[in-house]
Amino acid sequence: MPNLPRHQGWSIERLVPLLAGAFVLISVLLAVTFSQWWLIFTGFVGANLLFYSAVGWCPATLLLQRAGVPATSADCPTPRR
Repeated sequence: MPNLPRHQGWSIERLVPLLAGAFVLISVLLAVTFSQWWLIFTGFVGANLLFYSAVGWCPATLLLQRAGVPATSADCPTPRR
């Protein structure tokens, strides 16, 4: 088994997809259990993920920045150009 690097903490670039995945699963569960209208929330989360990938920020990133979460992880440097 390859020796995979361990992450040294949570960053915004790791937390945004984690929160989005959790919100999608919760909203689908609520849609199946209570009302199909909860799928609107799923669409909102998907739109925010598209916006995050295109622009680099979404409402969740603003909240995470105010909470003091670092933007990138120290163990996964961004590629240089």
